[in-house]
Formats: sequence, structure tokens, C-alpha cells
Amino acid sequence: MASGASPWLGVPPHRLWAVRPGIYEDEKGRTWVTVVVRLSPSQRARGRGSPGSTHEASIIVHLWQMPVHPQEPMSPSQLTLSQLPLMWQLYPGRRYRAMDSRLWEVVDHGQASVWWPQERIASTEQLILAQLPPRGSD
Repeated sequence: MASGASPWLGVPPHRLWAVRPGIYEDEKGRTWVTVVVRLSPSQRARGRGSPGSTHEASIIVHLWQMPVHPQEPMSPSQLTLSQLPLMWQLYPGRRYRAMDSRLWEVVDHGQASVWWPQERIASTEQLILAQLPPRGSD
């Protein structure tokens, strides 16, 4: 299964709350499913004058807006094992702020086409977020 994004859709959801592992709900009651989480190391200099570098994981999340079978939401304490935030809130500058105050950049917000194997079987709204490095680590 592969996907390809198409033109920008406008304003993404204002808030996304985790209701189950990998499943979020927006302010309109629509569900967003985590379909891809990519972890890739990024090299960052330790600081001015320090030799070497550190490796910091870069997280990119692909969310698709799609209905899911209704289930009872989990409590925040049941969701703490996830590496993803319990809530994202839209901020100016095409960014989200997570509950831990980390910023996530909106990489893409558009239509995703789902193909299987060479036939388009569906189209859905897609949101791609990339976690930004913490402030002061530049």
C-alpha cells in the first residue's frame, strides 16, 4: 500500500486528542489514525567549540482522517507508553505544540490516495507532522 499527497487543504485541525493508542480525535469529532511513524537519526553539533556530534531522533508522523469502530476512550495514564503526544494544539506558523511543549511542524496537509497494488482504492485527508528539535539545542 502506498500513498501520494495532493494539493494543500487549508487549515488543519485546531486540536488533536489521543483517545486510544495511535488514534486521535479533533475538535469536530473526526478520528485521525496514525498510519506511519518514522524515526530517523539526525546529527546535531554538541555546541560551539565541542568536537563530535550527538544523535537525536527525528520523528515524522503521518495521520489519516478516517472513521474507526467506536471504542471506549482510554485514560491519559493508559496512553503514557506512547512516544507520541497525548494532545497537539495548532499554533501560528504551521506548527503544533504538544502537551510536553515540543513543537511539531506541519510538513503536509492534503489528500492522500491509497493504492492497492496498482489501483487507487480510496482518498483521505492526510496530516504529516515532524518533531522539531528543542529550543536552545541549535
